[in-house]
Amino acid sequence: MTPENPSPLAARLDGLLFFPVTPFGPDGGLDLDAFRAHVRSGIDAGAAAVFACCGTGEFHALTPEEFHACVAAAVAEAAGRVPVVAGAGYGTALAVQYARLAEDAGADGLLALPPYLVVADQEGLLRHYTALAAATSLDVIVYQRDNAVLTPATAVELARIDKIIGLKDGVGDLDLMQRIVSTVRREAPGHALLYFNGLPTAELTGPAYRAIGVTLYSSAVFCFAPDIALAFHRALADGDDATVNRLLDGFFVPLVELRNQGRGYAVSLVKAGVRLSGLDVGEVRPPLSEPDAAHVKQLAALIERGRALLAEDGPVRDRAGA
Repeated sequence: MTPENPSPLAARLDGLLFFPVTPFGPDGGLDLDAFRAHVRSGIDAGAAAVFACCGTGEFHALTPEEFHACVAAAVAEAAGRVPVVAGAGYGTALAVQYARLAEDAGADGLLALPPYLVVADQEGLLRHYTALAAATSLDVIVYQRDNAVLTPATAVELARIDKIIGLKDGVGDLDLMQRIVSTVRREAPGHALLYFNGLPTAELTGPAYRAIGVTLYSSAVFCFAPDIALAFHRALADGDDATVNRLLDGFFVPLVELRNQGRGYAVSLVKAGVRLSGLDVGEVRPPLSEPDAAHVKQLAALIERGRALLAEDGPVRDRAGA
């Protein structure tokens, strides 16, 4: 992304990012009506963008046909109000196929999930993301985590590819992120990247990431308690440390402690939270499993506690600050 070749998608990614869950019916099949309702409610609540069929949306569990249907449904519900970004993963050949499906469905961009299974070197990662960027007209955000962690030098090479517009960090190594941000700024002038905090409950590390200039993040809490997520986002942007700390101490830290009680809870507990909000989105698909019933009860109590904390400081303001 250069000043001569600006990215329309990058210009629109300003606010809280919504990663909807993917609903399944009692028979295990895709429930598009529930998905549409979930996406619609998130946009109406103030989401700045919809990231469909990504990690929280169980990309790993969807067939290509289901993936296309969900992305198309998200695009239809967004109706141009906010951008829609779709996940694309697995090996290079399959990632390219998913990218083309997303383009056909009308997506505005791609979130490049880590390659499947293999642990590639930096040259291999660079070849993978370069091929993905060349496969469609869509802009690409690279998601670094697990087996796909970039060096600052590789980040510079990716920044020089016009259609690669961002880097989402799911590692949590602030030393590495600072070096990436500084190196790209120094060695790739005129090739800006957007940076995203992509940790499972990003609010917990929001203040730390913000200190190194990483202000964009995805909020899993937004899926089931958008009022709490938006209140925190506004307080963080406004420098309202009292509200940030109150929500961190009373809601987000206990939520992370609860999330850490089970494997896969970064997805399954979020889906349980959406059901608690009144929308039946079904269960997670294997190999994930449902959270323990006692943990779901704890989540319900925690959501009530979070809303009580909001009440201590008056009504939540909307995105415009009204």
